[in-house]
Amino acid sequence: MSPDHYQTIEKASFAEYRDRGSKFLAYAFPLQAVEECKQQLQLLKKEHPKAVHHCFAYRVGWDGNQFRVSDDGEPAGTAGKPILGQIDSKQLTNTGVIVVRYFGGTLLGIPGLIQAYKSASSMCLQLIPVIQKPIEIPYTLQFDYTRINEVMQVIKQSGCSISAQEMQLFCLIKLGVPKAKREEVLHKLKEIPGTLCLPG
Repeated sequence: MSPDHYQTIEKASFAEYRDRGSKFLAYAFPLQAVEECKQQLQLLKKEHPKAVHHCFAYRVGWDGNQFRVSDDGEPAGTAGKPILGQIDSKQLTNTGVIVVRYFGGTLLGIPGLIQAYKSASSMCLQLIPVIQKPIEIPYTLQFDYTRINEVMQVIKQSGCSISAQEMQLFCLIKLGVPKAKREEVLHKLKEIPGTLCLPG
């Protein structure tokens, strides 16, 4: 994997794993921020109020440094870690997996739980294509409205992403510049008169 890209999943997916009456419902989804995992968790708790456990793991950020695991009442290390292990085995980031468990009356034991959470997560992640996305550096662009065509042309040609824009006489665009093309993009934007490109 090149340092200019990171791997994530394209879209959400779902898989179900059963063991001795217990049901493990796995939901995988792409995310950009930790908040999105919390929102997803709240939705699934509403959708499955009778489930005993809502365990999860996520990894966020193109360096993969932000991660969290939760066993949600299962014995320590039997749910969150095996889920994260599956995210990591595919070298994914900006990815979350939540596994909802309905207890079936038979205790699975520690090895059984680890196997169940691992299998549910693995099945779920196998259903969706892994995609490579460019690592983007955030910039704020300010320019005169008369220069909009030139600015937009640079943005389109370089594959930058726009997260926010205000178009008035004086325009403001928040954009993500692919790390691999940063020098080239900043150079082109500097050449457009009256254009200011600031980090962040």
